[in-house]
Amino acid sequence: MPAARLAIDSIAAGGDGVGRADGFVVFVPRTAPGDVAEVEWSGKGRFGRGRVIALDDPSPVRVDPPCEHYVRDNCGGCQLQHISYPAQLDAKGGIVHDSLERIGKREIDMPIVRPSAQEWRYRRKLTMALRRRGERWIAGLHPYDMPDKVFELRDCPITELPVLAAWREVMAASDDLPNAAELRGAVRLSDSGISFVLEGGKRWPRARRFLERAPSLGALWWLREGADEPELVAHRATAARGTDEAPFTVGSGGAPVRLGRPSAEDDDNVPGASFEQINAAVADELKQYVIERVLAHSPRTLVDAYSGAGDLAVALAAAGARVTAIELDNAAAARCGDLLPAESRSIAARVEDALPSALPADVVVLNPPRRGVDGRVTTELQERAAETRAIVYVSCNPATLARDIARLPRWRVASLLAFDMFPQTAHVETVCELIPEAA
Repeated sequence: MPAARLAIDSIAAGGDGVGRADGFVVFVPRTAPGDVAEVEWSGKGRFGRGRVIALDDPSPVRVDPPCEHYVRDNCGGCQLQHISYPAQLDAKGGIVHDSLERIGKREIDMPIVRPSAQEWRYRRKLTMALRRRGERWIAGLHPYDMPDKVFELRDCPITELPVLAAWREVMAASDDLPNAAELRGAVRLSDSGISFVLEGGKRWPRARRFLERAPSLGALWWLREGADEPELVAHRATAARGTDEAPFTVGSGGAPVRLGRPSAEDDDNVPGASFEQINAAVADELKQYVIERVLAHSPRTLVDAYSGAGDLAVALAAAGARVTAIELDNAAAARCGDLLPAESRSIAARVEDALPSALPADVVVLNPPRRGVDGRVTTELQERAAETRAIVYVSCNPATLARDIARLPRWRVASLLAFDMFPQTAHVETVCELIPEAA
């Protein structure tokens, strides 16, 4: 491998520092803008990947990472702990700007990135790999440079303490997990309590005993091997949980364990297995901003595509719009439908299949997963530009946002604002407001 003295000038979308050597663009993990380092690298075409041999001149934005795993185990969960928080925000603004100009072919100003009030202990969900080590299980994450390896996690400074406490209960009861070589589990904290979602295994004969031994957990969900969706196998729902008379207390245990589905009156009090916002405070700020941008166009009708469980759709319907919510997940779509007023509706379908019949609409909200929207969605919106006032696109991936904007030449970027939902990582949420080019 060749070695070179590189100056790092920016942060790429995945969190690596970017330098240049012999005509190559070299991506170097764990570097910061302003670093000068001796880097060993290799590459093909115009791109290379390197590692730091020696840090000759550290950047002024470098800080000491507080997480033991970040340094010792090369934990891949975070990418930017070694960079000061203001510099992280600058880097994320640069990632969004570069994506929209390079991929989206749009000239834009450097976007503002709204900070998170909490730089640490904000995560309400922690997913870990479970691996057998002799007679016991370990739970951990993957090193960024050895993705097949799992190291045992002791702490995660970006995760809320109740989530970590629940994980310790999970591991204390781990001898009651399914008999398998490897599993995957997620502890999720929501307003209804804490759930544990397990992936893998064919039989789980001791699921009830497992939940009995983990008193912080309110529900146990299992995505068994070969299944498409997780099933609720045990829960502690009580109708009083979450009310003023008997508020939910993390770690209290509460009601006795029950198997299978809860009763109708208990259903809303069972912590779920589907998507929950990881950084609740920033998610609420982003939601309010989206509502503001949507209502700025005074919509009478709108489509909320990739609507999830319907929080945004319900809020927009309450503001007076007739909403069509589209969501592939059947359970989430059903919950949304139950909450929407009669003049609005929820459709359980793929957005690309349901959107044509849901249009025309004054405003379309897009909130897709990281892969962005299907090409049929942008084709439909391109053709409907004359009868739609605005698209408000909520993105968790600047690259796919930029790709989708490039597919919409009849639309121009009216506003762009980013939110730091995931401090210490390279991820960034972006809200892009698009209006027809002639408007």
